[in-house]
Amino acid sequence: MESLRELYKIGMGPSSSHTMGPRKAADAFQRANPAAASFKVVLYGSLAATGKGHLTDFTIKEAFYPKPVTIEWEPLIFLPQHPNALKLQALDKAGDLITEKTVYSIGGGAIRDDETIGQKMNSVYPHSSLAAILEYTSQKRMLLWEYVEENEGSGIWEYLETVWKTMQNTIHRGLTKRGVLPGSLNLERKARRYLYKAENSPRYLRRINNLFSYALACAEENASGGIVVTAPTCGSCGVVPAVCRLIQEVCEFEDSTIIHALATASLFGNMAKANASISGAEVGCQGEVGVACAMAAAAACQLEGGDNRRIAYAAEMGLEHHLGLTCDPVDGLVQIPCIERNALAASRALDCATYALMSDGDNRVSYDDILATMMQTGRDMNNDYRETARGGLARFLKKKYIDSKGEEK
Repeated sequence: MESLRELYKIGMGPSSSHTMGPRKAADAFQRANPAAASFKVVLYGSLAATGKGHLTDFTIKEAFYPKPVTIEWEPLIFLPQHPNALKLQALDKAGDLITEKTVYSIGGGAIRDDETIGQKMNSVYPHSSLAAILEYTSQKRMLLWEYVEENEGSGIWEYLETVWKTMQNTIHRGLTKRGVLPGSLNLERKARRYLYKAENSPRYLRRINNLFSYALACAEENASGGIVVTAPTCGSCGVVPAVCRLIQEVCEFEDSTIIHALATASLFGNMAKANASISGAEVGCQGEVGVACAMAAAAACQLEGGDNRRIAYAAEMGLEHHLGLTCDPVDGLVQIPCIERNALAASRALDCATYALMSDGDNRVSYDDILATMMQTGRDMNNDYRETARGGLARFLKKKYIDSKGEEK
């Protein structure tokens, strides 16, 4: 597994795979070809199918500015290496090709090329399965966050402090803003209104309504192109911060305690990234919101006093009960159903943590089992349900609100 620095990335929404990844690829290609007069980028598969709604073309043009760039869209062509692919070409003054490179945006803002797509990248952890980690930490009588420190070094806490501050800032911004999110759906921001209702709710409803408002705040900031932390992706960035914020408020924990929980959560996100996928274009939303729920459940279980086995059980349930979840963003925007899914996954994460705490920590299905299941389930999905905006809600709501009227509504 790579460093958690490659999991928790700070950047602009709305999509780690469609915005952050292509921007990273374009920036690198532009630096490598300073003499080029212009550029051409061909987007394939999911990048082309939902690229406009995810601002892929905007971020690519911004990367190459002030030099001109032509973008071609090939939504029906899926390259075999990964469904999120882009070919970058550098052109001379006559428009002739100087060089080209194909890059794959594999999820969470990470990119690979034809040489690195199948390789394990810069592993800092000696174990490749959660079962091995649990056995090792049991022998060493070590907590999961201590295992992270052992392999990442003590400097990781400063980075995680920045991550947590960024998450809190995202929540704060999302709670203070009103209005309509950009894009064709004219979707109203709801986080501020949910917070107001939470403050005026009966005590037994206040906490869950606060949780909803925090998750909505992050997800709405992401949808508007704001600064977020991938956890594990931009589209699922609201789940972990919302859960950690609520528990910190209720239990009055120090930031250091929350940061330790973020370290533990990273193991489950990193394991999904290394042994399965966190790309909606590859495995559907089970790899984004499902993995985010697993991470948040692990963090919550640790914060509520769970041992390593119960933490692993909570994470496994968080992902297991999102198996088969499709990625069907309406009109290619990270709004419906994405924003609402963040709020409900945060609630489910708390449920999983509580359930695991009540157990003896001995469950039949391991986190490693569920990752293998998620990956196979993703492979079995029809392409229309993997971030192409051609199936599910994307199909029916577009037909209802846009195609039937002949205009965007």
